[in-house]
Amino acid sequence: MAAIDDLVAQVSDPALRKRIQAELRRASKQKKFGLVFEEHQPECTPLYDVPLTPGRLAARQENLQELYYVEEINGETAHCIQRTTREAADISVEELITVAEFGDPIYPYLVPIDTVENAPDSDLWHTLIEADNYHALQLLGYLYAGKVDCIYIDPPYNTGAKDWKYNNDYVDGNDQYRHSKWLSFMEKRLKLAKKLLNPKDSVLIVTIDEKEYLHLGCLLEELFSEAHMQMVSIVNNPNGVACDHEMYRVEEYAYFIYLGQAGPVLLEDPLFTSDVNQKKEISGKADDINHSQRKIRWEWLMRGGSNSDRPRSPGCFYPIYIDPKKHCVAQVGDAIPKDMDRYLVPNVEGLVTVWPIAVGTGAEKVWRTTAENFRKLLKLGYAKVGQYDKKNNRYSLLYLGKKQRERIERGQIKITGHDKNGVVIVEEAENQIIHRFPKTIWNRQAHNAGEYGSRLIRRIIPGRDFTFPKSLYAVRDTIKTVMLEKPNSLIVDFFAGSGTTLHAVNLLNAEDGGHRRCIMVTNNEVSEKEEKALKKQGYKPTDKEWQRLGIARYVTWPRTVCSIEGHDVNGQPLKGKYLSSDRPMADGFAANAAFFRLGFLDKHSVARGEQLEKLLPVLWMKAGAIGAPPKVAEEHRFYLFPRNRFAVLIDPKYTYEFTQALHDGGFNVAFIITDYEAEYRSIADGLNVKQTYQLYRDYLENFTINTGRN
Repeated sequence: MAAIDDLVAQVSDPALRKRIQAELRRASKQKKFGLVFEEHQPECTPLYDVPLTPGRLAARQENLQELYYVEEINGETAHCIQRTTREAADISVEELITVAEFGDPIYPYLVPIDTVENAPDSDLWHTLIEADNYHALQLLGYLYAGKVDCIYIDPPYNTGAKDWKYNNDYVDGNDQYRHSKWLSFMEKRLKLAKKLLNPKDSVLIVTIDEKEYLHLGCLLEELFSEAHMQMVSIVNNPNGVACDHEMYRVEEYAYFIYLGQAGPVLLEDPLFTSDVNQKKEISGKADDINHSQRKIRWEWLMRGGSNSDRPRSPGCFYPIYIDPKKHCVAQVGDAIPKDMDRYLVPNVEGLVTVWPIAVGTGAEKVWRTTAENFRKLLKLGYAKVGQYDKKNNRYSLLYLGKKQRERIERGQIKITGHDKNGVVIVEEAENQIIHRFPKTIWNRQAHNAGEYGSRLIRRIIPGRDFTFPKSLYAVRDTIKTVMLEKPNSLIVDFFAGSGTTLHAVNLLNAEDGGHRRCIMVTNNEVSEKEEKALKKQGYKPTDKEWQRLGIARYVTWPRTVCSIEGHDVNGQPLKGKYLSSDRPMADGFAANAAFFRLGFLDKHSVARGEQLEKLLPVLWMKAGAIGAPPKVAEEHRFYLFPRNRFAVLIDPKYTYEFTQALHDGGFNVAFIITDYEAEYRSIADGLNVKQTYQLYRDYLENFTINTGRN
């Protein structure tokens, strides 16, 4: 760096020299290792709901990258100036669409399209949003920041088979920027997704194949450096997929990103063995399986892995004194300061001092629990001395982990006695099914994407193609491994595709009586083949004929409706039963769902009374999506939606009447429209509701997205 500093000092221009120095400082702070890729600017956003008027930025519907300034409109013709070349052009108004560039503020709202109800309208409501998921995620950030329990996504795999678009063009295998485009695309969305997740207890799940799994892993490590990450291999095609001059691929991968205290749950089925051995593995009762399977697992007290070094948890570095004659723990010392040499701690005569020291390397590690907690475990008989290792002249220490202790409390593990040192003797309780953590390789016939993905969709929506859908049961099991003990969780999928995630959530709810809610986001793109055919017929993306064939309206929503109501798109009852639950598909599910399109408000026409009805679905989602999405017929001073458990105060002059109306309770949320913080606080303090939110009079301050901030 000294040589570079000398060279910089020779730059005569002070401003240039200062700038170079700043860039050098910035570069020197960057990580030496990490994922490096070229960022790419997202395409312009078409504003279908904003009228084309002079002064607007517009683009041809077929090419969103060629931008024009609209100078004037004469009848059906717009006089425009090409932004790059500054050349004048007269273009048909029908060919143009108002657009916003990346970074230009836009104002979203939700346009109701359809609903399906198969449960009381006050009960569970799922949501499908037709939108570019980048904008939808920004809106969801306003609605559910830090409140989402699980995000499950199956993004485009970037195989080079034109399975996804970037800047309105399909990305194929010949694109030299294919990988950096994909990474740029994913990074922007994962940053927004992170804001949705509960930092104390939530899970992000991302599926991928071998084409991008290494890049994705690095990206996840960078964006979620504080989280714990695992990768699971899922056999999704036992017959294998043929690749040119390559081995047959039978699996894909799922990254599990655990935030805070989140982690997998204990299951009856560890998902490891093939279906041939499945019955033997999960057949039921403890008496049906061999002794080795019945043994209760005691965990090593010394922590392993990347977070096990002494400096990371100095409070868990302390001596344990073992009585070699009785083969038991005699004393537990206190943790020593992180800068103190352990050799300064005196030994106890007649006892063996044990520290958490790695075999082979001699590195100082830590115990899995504090000295105080370890003493409690000893008193309960939940800790013991393991086998003596003659080769390394050392004792191991074992204890019953949190999950095993919870199973004791639930009666799933029985304490049958104590040994001479007071250590509990435990075994599986009678008639108890063995519960284990899932393993990292899943091999189930039910996870076959061909049989329980593609064929299942063809049964539900015959004649409508969707490439590479997930197995319904693979998605069910994936969500189950982390959300089984959270029956009221909120689950988001912003690459919804064929709608498997919502279907899987409904199935899991039906199996265990849960009330999990799912929000799905997908665009309404047509396939490459359909796009060519539609253009040949003279249709544009804004035409109904085009939109009817888009993913959201042609596949995702029809599947959602049919799976909930229990019939195919032709109205015929679905044949067959769901695996494992023996539930007839024709029974459907006790659930409701609402379908919206993400639209954009015209800044110049926003008016308080005019726009409230358009923003009502957003407020409904903010309030918890309870009951059927409400509607308003005409403007009032305030609105009460008792079935939806929220209310809106339009005019603060009517605060007294509003307060009285909410006095009896039953409302969870109140929205107060005022530009003044003090007025909002004064009103909010007097309301009998769980949560209040301030809305500005023109609403734009609340609902601005696309500002370029992640």
